[in-house]
Amino acid sequence: MKKMFGMVSLLTAGLTLSACSSTAPAPATGSPAQEPAAAPARTPATEAECAAFDRSPSGEVFARVDYTDIEDAFKVAISFEPWEFNREQKFLTLAVTQEQFEQLRASGEQLGFRVSIDEQLTEQQSALARGEGLGAQAISGQYPCFRTVQETYAAAQSIVQRYPNLATWRSFGQTANGNPIYELVLTNKSVGGTKPKVMFNSALHAREYATAELNLRFAERLVAGYGVDPDITWMLDSQEFHLILMTNPDGRAKAEQGQLWRKNVNTRFCPTSKPGVDLNRNFAVRWNTGGSSADPCNETFRGPSAGSEAETQALQNLMKANFPDRRSDSLDAAAPLDTAGIYIDIHSYSRLNLWPWGSVQQSPANGAALENLGRKFSYYNGHDPMQAIGLYPTSGSTDEYLYGTLGVAAFTFELGDAFFENCSRFTSDILPRNLNALMYAAKVARAPYQLAGGPDTVNVALSGTTLSATVTDTQAVGASAQGIRSAEYFIDTPPWAGGTAIPMTAADGSFGSTSEAVRASVNTAGLSQGRHLIYMRGTDSGGNTGPVSAVFLDVGGTSPAPTPPAGNTYTGTVSSGTSSYQPGTGGFSSTGGTLRGQLSGPSGTDFDLYLQKLSGGSWTTVARSELETSSESITYAAASGTYRWQVYAYSGSGSYTLTEQR
Repeated sequence: MKKMFGMVSLLTAGLTLSACSSTAPAPATGSPAQEPAAAPARTPATEAECAAFDRSPSGEVFARVDYTDIEDAFKVAISFEPWEFNREQKFLTLAVTQEQFEQLRASGEQLGFRVSIDEQLTEQQSALARGEGLGAQAISGQYPCFRTVQETYAAAQSIVQRYPNLATWRSFGQTANGNPIYELVLTNKSVGGTKPKVMFNSALHAREYATAELNLRFAERLVAGYGVDPDITWMLDSQEFHLILMTNPDGRAKAEQGQLWRKNVNTRFCPTSKPGVDLNRNFAVRWNTGGSSADPCNETFRGPSAGSEAETQALQNLMKANFPDRRSDSLDAAAPLDTAGIYIDIHSYSRLNLWPWGSVQQSPANGAALENLGRKFSYYNGHDPMQAIGLYPTSGSTDEYLYGTLGVAAFTFELGDAFFENCSRFTSDILPRNLNALMYAAKVARAPYQLAGGPDTVNVALSGTTLSATVTDTQAVGASAQGIRSAEYFIDTPPWAGGTAIPMTAADGSFGSTSEAVRASVNTAGLSQGRHLIYMRGTDSGGNTGPVSAVFLDVGGTSPAPTPPAGNTYTGTVSSGTSSYQPGTGGFSSTGGTLRGQLSGPSGTDFDLYLQKLSGGSWTTVARSELETSSESITYAAASGTYRWQVYAYSGSGSYTLTEQR
């Protein structure tokens, strides 16, 4: 993708337009006409369009820009922050004043895109501004897959109640209004020692519905997978996860009513129109160096000073409490390559994986390693990887603060295509892709600058005592792959704890390809009876070693599957590629509360579990569990409604048991 920063755009040309007039003012008699040198020809707003502006309480409407060239779409995005950027259908929607609307239309005539008023969205937001109800944009309307602040908090507290040895719910600061900000901390409390930190932050910008839900679903996947998924098991044993689900809960509470609320709720600034501060322009590294506004009523208002906001201060303090400082004070200095820890600020939208800097075009000292990470993430979530300034400049952001202050690998994920993301698109596409990207981030958290440069170990399997896997250097978007030099495994004690490496062989007889099938025969002599953990990793021809992947080894018989919770029990049969519904296709009624489902299927199959809610006349998936096993678990904080369980056979066939609690 081309870099957009610095591109000359017709959108920024100054137009001296007469609002809603059909003719321009005539020049003075006897004087030559003075035309603005950079102004393109225009088509003024029509009488009907003028009326739309007159009806709007804020004086703004939502414009729809239909484009054919993605480069033109990005030119629009430089000058405006679109409300929706739908690449599939090739349109943007954005809030504009009348003057901006006429500038857009004039530019569209020059660049070849079409500009019109989105009357439905304009009327929805105008009704909200007039206090006429929540409207269809509220979470309680057409976005039931996203949980409110209170539902998110209830789900987090439920995790702590069910998994007290893994989870802690704690306040680490307050909002501008004095309300607590919480983090969900996940780790195996029975395992001590210094642990690398993984920090995922969401809902800093209030109106970005999908971000908190992704973070919460990731938490639910971790706790449900402990003891079931070997990778999740070792990560919770040896790492510590800090998940800030709602960093801006006051703003989010307004947004979930359907308001396009971005900032915090600090009414000292622009109290009558658009109060608050853009928290992601308020952090204390390179604050006020571009990509933010000094206007308190602007959506990107940076605040009166760096770190002025209570929410900003709380998150900065949390970062400094968890990540050691591994770099000098110079922003041009590199952090050591073995720096532990990783941070991702989850935003929407644009389908981008971004890394610092966003305030200058200069690449950071750790730029090559950050780019490796960004391209690895893109393999999983399909986003475009780029340095943050590649789209437009920003400053005072969370990732820039953490990398610039402490040297920690820090990223921003921009999810999906809209602030109020379509539920079907979220559950079927955005959620599974980005859960996998977050899992990869957690895998490399011990030394992300180093591990992302090495190969990945996938397709891990154990048949009897025969261990097999594929070591590949091909899982990075747009990066060149190196040949595989070696592979090894460890039993019970991982490499970072001094484990003994045991070599594996290439299945084709020699290493050197960019993807190698590897195998080994595991010697179980001397191993105690019960469950053991095997860690595998590979090294490429450049000497770069990648992250470990794990598999369970049961000595002296198969370890029993986790005991499902008590409740309703359903049984059924599915064949590969088909689904079964419980307690039937019509579902069951719920008055709200926590719904839990635990699925157990035949060994060697891959069954997935989904919870669906009836919305209007169609079913929407609101929770899913898609581990690569036949054991799946879902915990969901449900609103009242009609629900059903879907069991899907991703691979393999056979009978299953589904235990449910309501």
